[in-house]
Amino acid sequence: MNFEYFIAKRIIGSKAYKSSVSAPIIKIGIAAITIGIVVMMIAIATGVGLQQKIRDKVVAFNGHVNITNYDSNNSLESLFPISKNQDFYPSFNAVEGVRHVQAVAAKFGVIRTETDFEGAYLKGVGADYDWRYFKEFLVEGRLPDYTEKRNEDVLVSRYLANRLKFKLGDTFQMVFPKDDPEKLPNIISYHIVGIYNSGFQDLDAQYVIGDIRHMQRINKWDDDQVGSFEVFIDDYNQLQEKGIEIYQNTPSTLNSLTITEKYASIFEWIGIFDTNIYGIIGIMILVAGINMITALLVLILERTQMIGILKALGSNNWSIRKLFLYNASYLILLGLFWGNLIGLSLLFAQKYLKLFPLDPSVYYVTEAPVYINVGYIIALNAGTLVLCLFMLLVPSYIITKISPVKAIRFE
Repeated sequence: MNFEYFIAKRIIGSKAYKSSVSAPIIKIGIAAITIGIVVMMIAIATGVGLQQKIRDKVVAFNGHVNITNYDSNNSLESLFPISKNQDFYPSFNAVEGVRHVQAVAAKFGVIRTETDFEGAYLKGVGADYDWRYFKEFLVEGRLPDYTEKRNEDVLVSRYLANRLKFKLGDTFQMVFPKDDPEKLPNIISYHIVGIYNSGFQDLDAQYVIGDIRHMQRINKWDDDQVGSFEVFIDDYNQLQEKGIEIYQNTPSTLNSLTITEKYASIFEWIGIFDTNIYGIIGIMILVAGINMITALLVLILERTQMIGILKALGSNNWSIRKLFLYNASYLILLGLFWGNLIGLSLLFAQKYLKLFPLDPSVYYVTEAPVYINVGYIIALNAGTLVLCLFMLLVPSYIITKISPVKAIRFE
């Protein structure tokens, strides 16, 4: 039998322990652990969730890597065509881990109604387009089908639909100006078959998804000419590595940019979340550790006579320190239990009930996203337990300074 564990268990189970002078301080220590684990779980879940959500939305509109012409064009519009006859299209076999390559083109136009107008880019896509992201974004109607003959079906965002008072099934005209302002613009009537909402307002405000063959006709391109290629990879964590490989395996006349390079300001902003998360974890563990140190010192003070008796009976210092560390471990585990219960309840409530909305113009999402993963929850609990116990090793050293004779007489 583990002697230290046996004594610690008897102390914890005694009625005197629960009604002792140290009881309020012990409860404060448990509460500190509970609050700390709740705050840390929420910080990680929302921070990582927000990073992933924003990242996925940017990927949905751009792919992980963009292959374009080398030119001075800083707009989203495709000015110069690229031939589809490339070694990397339709399959990028030269780079392992590339999931999909699709050809797209974009052109700026003005959506015109009887009472209003709005500028937007028509993003032309074809039969090779991967709709997996827009399936999640779709809120009304259906996805357009561009596998057959050229058609005027388009997908518009809820943001544009609300601004222009569009409904599913409506028809509108989009005016595409020519380079020569003296020439009449191209006007195409489009039919809304679906409305999407990515929650990324900056991108939703810019894009209407349509048939790429309209872009080819307006620009007088051949059927095998497109504006750019969007490349999707299997593992986002390998983005920089794969971005370099893709660049090295594309012709010298073409350039490639990862989404972190194309949208550097956005990814720098969400990268700050990591610093915030680490800071919150550090502060919460420090606060919880200090509270547990206080609770341990009070327990030692309260059990001074018991320490003297155990020393007189032959117990060594480390054995008595272990006894109090077992006691502290119980308190930490109790705090972790309640912290996990409360924290996970709040996270699942937010995940399924969407309790806390966010301003999409600031955070690029409509509600606070949460990322729940068993791995980080276990790591967080184990790390908190180990670090708190490590912090308690120093104050438990005070036991070695207690004299058995003085301790037994201690009142």
